[in-house]
Amino acid sequence: MEPLKPLPDTLQEAITYFADFENCRKFMVELRWPEGKVECPHCGSKGVTWLAKARVWKCYAKHERPTFSLKTGTIFEDSPIPLEKWLPAAWLLISCKNGISSYELGRALNVTQKSAWFMLQRLRLVLQDGDNGGMLSGEIEIDETFIGGKARFMHKERRERSGAGRPGVVGKIAVLGVLERGGRVRTKVVRNIRRKNLLPEIQKNVEPGSMLFTDALQSYSTLEQEYVHQVIDHAVSYVEGNVHTNGMENFWSLLKRGLKGTYISVDPFHLFRYLDEQAFRFNHRKLTDGERFQIAMGQIVDRRLTYDELTGKTEDLSSQTRS
Repeated sequence: MEPLKPLPDTLQEAITYFADFENCRKFMVELRWPEGKVECPHCGSKGVTWLAKARVWKCYAKHERPTFSLKTGTIFEDSPIPLEKWLPAAWLLISCKNGISSYELGRALNVTQKSAWFMLQRLRLVLQDGDNGGMLSGEIEIDETFIGGKARFMHKERRERSGAGRPGVVGKIAVLGVLERGGRVRTKVVRNIRRKNLLPEIQKNVEPGSMLFTDALQSYSTLEQEYVHQVIDHAVSYVEGNVHTNGMENFWSLLKRGLKGTYISVDPFHLFRYLDEQAFRFNHRKLTDGERFQIAMGQIVDRRLTYDELTGKTEDLSSQTRS
């Protein structure tokens, strides 16, 4: 196989580059088998032959699935949509600051809105960083927010079903954010903002002894037992020297701009996927679009999301860990 051409740096270059299947093939082979020797994903055998006309490899080891494609064992598996559309779709999602809607992607790639939505949700699985990189440390900002429609815009019956709660948060979903200043952010959908829900998430993601900055929410009152805890009371001021949560507030602003401006309405069942998307772009904000693309594509192997899992018809293991 010829040496891989320089990868694209811009959207225009990406569309032109991945329009050629041979470029897609070389990119995927380099990504999955960097040593250049293709292995069967079913048995690990290197005794394989490329069948160019069918665009598959044939494995000569004896087992039930002798053929496999570039998509086998990746997030793209079993999709009839070609890589010439999958890879530009990934580029668009990763590089667009406020995301891209399924309607926009469908028009751009000439696929149905339903197909585009499924593609985007698969790609968001690839953007899950989880706790990669270990625990956060140093100066940490912690804040919570609520995501959902405004109560005054709800139908009267739905508003009444939501029950009473804090003004402005009725019927909304609570999200916890943890930001390492100058570094990474992590988010988590939580049942509510009580201490029993917030404290375990903070302990899971932040090294003991780190300096924490929070608002005056009572749920954070016991953090001083394990951390250096400083509080900014937003009823009095928003900044007192180094004590503030403005970095986390900035992330919430970016997130909600995308949710309200691009996605319009996000089902609570899928909210964690959109949090993963925004967190990925934020955590790799100092990189170029091409570098972010390569990092994301390096996570496509051994990840799978079926349509039944996505729509709640079968158990989705990824949602168990992130919701």
